Amino acid sequence: MAELQFVVFKLGNEEYGVNIMQVKEIVPYKEPVKVPNVPNFIEGIINLRSQIIPIVNLRKRFNITEESLSDETRIIVMNIDSKQVGFIVDDASEVRTINEEDIENPPEIIAGIDRKYITGIGKIGERILILLDLDKLFSDKEKESLEAM
Repeated sequence: MAELQFVVFKLGNEEYGVNIMQVKEIVPYKEPVKVPNVPNFIEGIINLRSQIIPIVNLRKRFNITEESLSDETRIIVMNIDSKQVGFIVDDASEVRTINEEDIENPPEIIAGIDRKYITGIGKIGERILILLDLDKLFSDKEKESLEAM
């Protein structure tokens, strides 16, 4: 049985997981520089080791109520369509290994076309992880906005 590794992060009380192979690094929160005329969920850009990286607020993207930043706030830098993109999360706490048999397809109620980035539901004991493929998070037009940064 295959095992998959996920970086676990929180948005509010919910836990999410992304495949560790997509994650480049996790860094402490750094205030992004605002960029005009971009979708509202793009907070701006940061300079990370001489590389300009667009920063996406996942709370805004998922329509989750905004909360203030904390010492636990992190930016997960991931490779999305051969470009690095940072995602603001409330906490990036751990890496977990999950057996494929402990991953279920998302329920039909959340598996519609707008939820194509939810790849499954991982079970770790009583915990539930919503597993995401952030490559599929953006429309073609939104990807163009990110590419232009």
